[in-house]
Amino acid sequence: MKKIAVIIYGPPGSGKGTQANLLAQKMGLIHFDTGKYLEFVVHNPMRQKEKIIRRERRFFDTGKLITPSFVFREVSKATEKMAKAGLGVVFSGSPRTVYEAEKLVPILAKLYGRENIFAFELQLKPEISIKRNSARLVCRECGYTLLTAYYPKVEPEFCPVCGGHFYKRSLDKPEVIK
Repeated sequence: MKKIAVIIYGPPGSGKGTQANLLAQKMGLIHFDTGKYLEFVVHNPMRQKEKIIRRERRFFDTGKLITPSFVFREVSKATEKMAKAGLGVVFSGSPRTVYEAEKLVPILAKLYGRENIFAFELQLKPEISIKRNSARLVCRECGYTLLTAYYPKVEPEFCPVCGGHFYKRSLDKPEVIK
């Protein structure tokens, strides 16, 4: 099977990650969750001495967009590694800006072929996005996401996948989501 690159766009809580996971499983792709990857990069203890990492971490932790040129550099390095390993990829959450798209798509075309790049947009009303994400919990261990807005009245303490503890991301506050 030819390796492909898929880009899934949509607002927070629209199901980008869920659809990317399903597609990755079905087609043998790597799900590249840009938000989780960037969170790992800016919180990586080995990189905290870098001035740019400290700056981008402040943006990330306050819910502001990380600098597009920084995102492009980090995402393109990871993408090249995946392609060189012969892996197809599905992106959820990237590219987020015109700048990132203008820079990343030519790299994807070079690595995968233009005919093997596919993009999809998931649509969701803003009020639903806020409702879903305000009630989102994430497992500290495996990253499993739980939308408690659709869960019984008591929020679970432990992840049903790995037993890890849940936490609420600083990005999942209504004022940040808006």
